[in-house]
Amino acid sequence: MTDLSAFPITRKWPARHPDRIQLYSLPTPNGVKISIMLEETGLAYEPHLVRFDAQDQLTPEFLSLSPNNKIPAILDPNGPGGKPLPLFESGAILIYLADKSGQLMPVDPAGRYTTIQWLMFQMGGIGPMFGQVGFFHKFAGKDYEDKRPRDRYVDEAKRLLAVVDKQLASHAWLAGDAYSIADIATFPWINNLLKFYGAGDLVGITNFVHVQRALAAFLERPAVVRGLNIPERPKTA
Repeated sequence: MTDLSAFPITRKWPARHPDRIQLYSLPTPNGVKISIMLEETGLAYEPHLVRFDAQDQLTPEFLSLSPNNKIPAILDPNGPGGKPLPLFESGAILIYLADKSGQLMPVDPAGRYTTIQWLMFQMGGIGPMFGQVGFFHKFAGKDYEDKRPRDRYVDEAKRLLAVVDKQLASHAWLAGDAYSIADIATFPWINNLLKFYGAGDLVGITNFVHVQRALAAFLERPAVVRGLNIPERPKTA
């Protein structure tokens, strides 16, 4: 049996199946990227809930694996060379899991870099900007009388959606005709913008018909349906 005791994170979240990939996450747009990817590829894994309400992400055990105190993070007991590999940052994890499984990433170099290009577009633009829309529309920022900060991020969100819509007008998925890690990275954020943040009208989502088409196709995938709820949140009374 694989021994993961050298990794402090396993003291707080013991591995019942240490031979499987250990996932430390929460079902947020960034977190579900990895649960969806694992469900899509069929790689064996064990999910562990990192509770923000209990500040799990700030504990020494979690920081030992993810020094930026962000989810998701993984610990693969069967990494390169058969040695355990800890990884944080969702984009890096997606690329690693694509390479490990041989799935959801084109084999040819041009296709590979096109996919990585759209993955980086999500990480550098869609994630941060949509998150700011959420802050100013749903959370504490909504109480600011001055709406210029909100409108700045709303305008940028619209611009980014227009970029995605234009790409999807001539392609089934972001990186081309094949579903890939670029889609797994991007569509949870678009879904979150519309459903959790409730910002569909604010960003004029009806103007982006190709985004709506691809998002609907994404949400119909069985692996996505499962992955959006992994790890399961604790039930409240």
